[in-house]
Amino acid sequence: MGKYFSSRELYKLRNSIPIDVLIEKELAIPSKISEGFFRFLCPLCNEFQTAVNPKTNMGRCFRCEKNFNTIDVVMTWQNTGFVDSVKYLQKILK
Repeated sequence: MGKYFSSRELYKLRNSIPIDVLIEKELAIPSKISEGFFRFLCPLCNEFQTAVNPKTNMGRCFRCEKNFNTIDVVMTWQNTGFVDSVKYLQKILK
């Protein structure tokens, strides 16, 4: 059986790391400020029709209609599974 992560630990990983900082500084996903909004290159459709919501710490692509939390964006950008993505985020929090 694989390693399990507590819901509290996953909540912390999804909410303690600002998604814009993760995207820009940690993952080095191309990003920019456009019309006053932080935009990033969608890892699925490669468009900049994106935004982040600091209140929910979520990213959204309006073109492919995908929402990203911190775990999702790591999984998608680095093409890794859930467990490896969580471990990556754990290292950032240390």
